[in-house]
Amino acid sequence: MENSKKVLIVTYYWPPAGGPGVQRWLKFAKYLPEFGWEPIIYTPENPSYPLVDETLTKEVPQDLKIVKTNIWEPYQIAEKFSKSNKKFKGGQFDVGKNQSFVSKLSIFIRGNFFIPDARKFWVKPSIKFLKNYLQENHIDTIVTTGPPHSLHLIGLGLKKELPDLKWIADFRDPWTEISYYKHLKLTSGSDRKHRELEKSVFENADLTLATSYTDAENFRKNGANAFCVTNGFDKLESRSVGVLECWSVQASENSRSESIGTLKPSNSQTLKPKFTLSYVGVLEQLRNPDNLWKALITLCVKHQDFAEDFELKFVGRVDNKILNEIENSVLKNNIWNLGYLAHDESVKEMENSDLLLITNFPSESSKGIIPGKLFEYLATGKKIISFGPKDADVETILNKTNAGKHFDYSESLEIQSFIFSLYEDWKNGKSIQNSADINEFSRRELTKKLAVKLEGLRV
Repeated sequence: MENSKKVLIVTYYWPPAGGPGVQRWLKFAKYLPEFGWEPIIYTPENPSYPLVDETLTKEVPQDLKIVKTNIWEPYQIAEKFSKSNKKFKGGQFDVGKNQSFVSKLSIFIRGNFFIPDARKFWVKPSIKFLKNYLQENHIDTIVTTGPPHSLHLIGLGLKKELPDLKWIADFRDPWTEISYYKHLKLTSGSDRKHRELEKSVFENADLTLATSYTDAENFRKNGANAFCVTNGFDKLESRSVGVLECWSVQASENSRSESIGTLKPSNSQTLKPKFTLSYVGVLEQLRNPDNLWKALITLCVKHQDFAEDFELKFVGRVDNKILNEIENSVLKNNIWNLGYLAHDESVKEMENSDLLLITNFPSESSKGIIPGKLFEYLATGKKIISFGPKDADVETILNKTNAGKHFDYSESLEIQSFIFSLYEDWKNGKSIQNSADINEFSRRELTKKLAVKLEGLRV
C-alpha cells in the first residue's frame, strides 16, 4: 500500500443514531484533519438503531467521506416474539424477577446463537468489500469500534487478508468483562467462543484502545497492546459552558407518549425555583440506583422544605419498571419526566439543573467503565453524583476535578448527607458550581492523543 495518512473507521453507530455509541468517532472524525489525518467512515446503509437523533446529522463534517453497505439484522424477527426484545438493540434486557419466559428465551438465543452479537451477518460481506476498497484507495490504517464487537471481527478478517494493514480495535465497552455478559445465559461452549474471539482480537490488533484506565490495564493482561483514550466533551466558543453533546433523541409522538409516564410542566419556568437533580440518557434496570431513590424518599419525609423544593428530572428513556417504582413512592409529586428531547433542548435541561446523576453497573468488573456522559456533565460545571463499584475510574476523575461524589450501591446515609449539604448551599444562595480545569478531556485534546498513536503505527 502507498504511504497514506488516510484512516478508515468501521462503526455501526453513525448519525442519525442517537445514544453514546455515536459520539466518540463522530468527534474524532471532526478533529482528525487538524492533525493531518483524513478519516473515512464505513457504516451500514440500513441499520436498526435503538435510538435516533436527527439533529446529530448537522454535526457530520460536510467534506467527510462516508461509505455504506447493506446489513441484515434479526431484530425485526425478535420483536415479533416480544416488544421487550427491542431493548436488545441497545444492550438492555429485563433481569431478575422482571424476566418473563419469553425474555429468558430471547436472552438465551441472543447470547448463544448470535456470537458475538446480532450484527455478525455484516462481517463477511464487509471483509470482502473492504479488502478491495482499501487496496484501491491506498488506505493502510483502519479502526474498528465496538460494541457491537462483531465489528472487530471485520478488522480481524482484514488483518489476515492484508498483513501489512495497521489495525486499531477501539473498545468503547469491554467484551466479556461487561456486566451484562454474565446475564446472557451462555453455555460453556458459547462462553469459550466469545473469549476465544476476544483474545484473537487482542493479540492481532496493532493497538487496542480503551475508554478507561482500568480497562486498558485489563486488556494488557489479556495480551493486548492497550492504551487509554477516554471519551470527552466538545467545546464551542459560543457557549460559556462549552457542552453540546447529549444522549437525547427525537422520537415519534407515539414512542414519546409511551415512554414519558408522569409529565409535569417545568418548575424552573413557573413561580418557584427548584433544587433539581437530573438524569440525562437511558436508564435500564442493571444500573438502577435504588439506594438513591430511598435516600431521596427519606429526605422528603424528614425535611418538608426539601420535599417542596426538590425536583427529580429525567431526560431520555427510563425503564418503565424503574419509573413505576418511583411513581409509587412519595417522590411522585417531585418527578418531571420529559422523555426524549431534541439535542439543544436536552443541553438546556442539563444546564438548568443543580445536580447531575450518572450510574454504572454495580459489579467489580465495571469499575473501569467511564460513561461518555460524565464528560458532558463535567463541561456544564454542575455537581455530579455517581453510582457504581468502589474505586471506579469515574471516582478517580470526580476526585481529580472536584466535580462531585461517587457512591456504591450499598451506601445510604452518606448519600443523604451529600445531597442535603448541596441543597442547603443552594437554599442559602451559595454557588455549587465546579470550576476545575477539565481541558484535558476536551475532544480536540483527546484527538491529538489519538493522532500521536496513529503516527506511531506508521514508524
